Amino acid sequence: MEKLKNLDAVLQETEKELIEFTQSMVRIKSYSDQEKEIAQFIESKMLALGYDEVFTDAMGNVVGKIGNGDKVLLFDSHMDTVEVNDDEKWEVPPFSGEIVNGRLFGRGSVDMKASIASSIYAGALAKRLGLTAGKTIYVTCTVNEEYCDGENLKFLFRESNLKPNFVVICEPSDNKITLGHKGKAQILIKTKGVSAHGSAPEKGKNAIYEMAEIIKRVEQTNLELSKKEGPRSTLVMSRISSVSASLNAVPSECEVYLDRRMVVGETEETIKNEMDKIIAGKNATWEIGTLYRKSWTGIDITYEPFHLAWKIDENHELTRACNAAYSEAFGSDPTEYDYWDFGTNAVTPVSLGIPTIGFGPGEYKLAHMTNENCEVSKIVDACKFYTTLIDKI
Repeated sequence: MEKLKNLDAVLQETEKELIEFTQSMVRIKSYSDQEKEIAQFIESKMLALGYDEVFTDAMGNVVGKIGNGDKVLLFDSHMDTVEVNDDEKWEVPPFSGEIVNGRLFGRGSVDMKASIASSIYAGALAKRLGLTAGKTIYVTCTVNEEYCDGENLKFLFRESNLKPNFVVICEPSDNKITLGHKGKAQILIKTKGVSAHGSAPEKGKNAIYEMAEIIKRVEQTNLELSKKEGPRSTLVMSRISSVSASLNAVPSECEVYLDRRMVVGETEETIKNEMDKIIAGKNATWEIGTLYRKSWTGIDITYEPFHLAWKIDENHELTRACNAAYSEAFGSDPTEYDYWDFGTNAVTPVSLGIPTIGFGPGEYKLAHMTNENCEVSKIVDACKFYTTLIDKI
């Protein structure tokens, strides 16, 4: 408690530097699979701030370590961002890192370079204030999260033989403690047909027509899900394509991609039964829509997009520590918790039984959007929360 009394003064000293670091990162394009420049920039910053150990693993994840105690706390943010394909529509250029009316604009300002900056500086401040006794603090800045939730941490944990006691996922939550997020299943459905010349369609079987009833069933399934009480599951058809010998031929194959968001209580069996029902009676198959990527270092990434929903208990040791840190940092108890609709790297620590929670600056509804921006004061507040949490854990 005594050491925390100096935190406000130290934060005031470093606030300008913290925000300038965030601006600098926003000015670096770091699309998925293209994170090399920002990874090198972050590594040099960690070293300059006095981290005890800094390294970039074979996949390209940057890792900073402080302390060598038995209690291990890891803060994770991803470095990659979605692309900008509408520069002309931005009121403030997307890679300018400009601050307008107290808000930092640019791609990645919310998702999630503000969090990277806040967590990196929190580790450095905790070391400076002597808050790390008996603890080991890791700050990870990971790759390819936008496509492959959790594969980055899975690789890091395996290759580095690392298993933290606690994980904080620093995704944007507008600085609200976030207890979990929905599950996700990304699914491919394929229908088969018989090719024939377009002038004689009766000699073939159109795979698109075979898919037509399935499309209706998907829409109806989502409607039924929306009528259930409690947290809402969703099912969206996000892509459709077909295969044919030419534009003059009956398609022999049709494929759709589904995005299914799950709530706590839904299982693998839930999804299996749902998909089996959707394709029943059709010449169709379904499977998890495996994705294949390659990291900026050349490592092949195979991602199976199926993760159950999760939620940490409000009375868990980690939740209580976050509550205490929140009260200490902001002068009042948290009035509400949040729960993310989207997936995060949390899927890896959760699958390993590691207590995990979320907290990060920025409004997540602004992520991926034109004019993405983050309130500057929230970046500083997040740094204060993370630093305080290191003391409280």
